[in-house]
Amino acid sequence: MTDDPLFIVILLAIMAVVVILMLGLGGFAGGGAFNKKNSNKLMRYRILAQFVAVLLIIGFVWLRGGAG
Repeated sequence: MTDDPLFIVILLAIMAVVVILMLGLGGFAGGGAFNKKNSNKLMRYRILAQFVAVLLIIGFVWLRGGAG
């Protein structure tokens, strides 16, 4: 499974979600100007990245034949 290009793209999408989430949490914890300027933008990027990751996962399961 790890040699499947679609699986690798899914892993990259999940890593992008984690990175964006960590940036948002770090900004929130630190507060200040960075948080005020970027918190909503990071939230939107995270939601978009999660949406793409979920679509990729659903597509992967569908293309590879589901549970069986």
